[in-house]
Amino acid sequence: MSHRNLVILTKIILFYSLFFIFMKTVILFQGAWLIPNLVLMLPFVILTFLAWRQVKTENYSWFFVAIGAATIILIRVYETELAFWIQQHVIS
Repeated sequence: MSHRNLVILTKIILFYSLFFIFMKTVILFQGAWLIPNLVLMLPFVILTFLAWRQVKTENYSWFFVAIGAATIILIRVYETELAFWIQQHVIS
């Protein structure tokens, strides 16, 4: 695949992570569970930082795109179960 695709995928991960952080922040202000949502937000904060650094330095990596996409998919698929598990086992 081309370098252009790598740049586009990195920016998609960056914007999606920013959007997810924004969404979680909004629902926290609407009274959602604090700790589970902060824990679920943490990987996206890390992805945002790493993607932003890659975009600024123009040093892109397919490894980051693969790990970022896998992280996004896994968290979105298991988001509800993880939130309930964290709330029940860690908080209680």
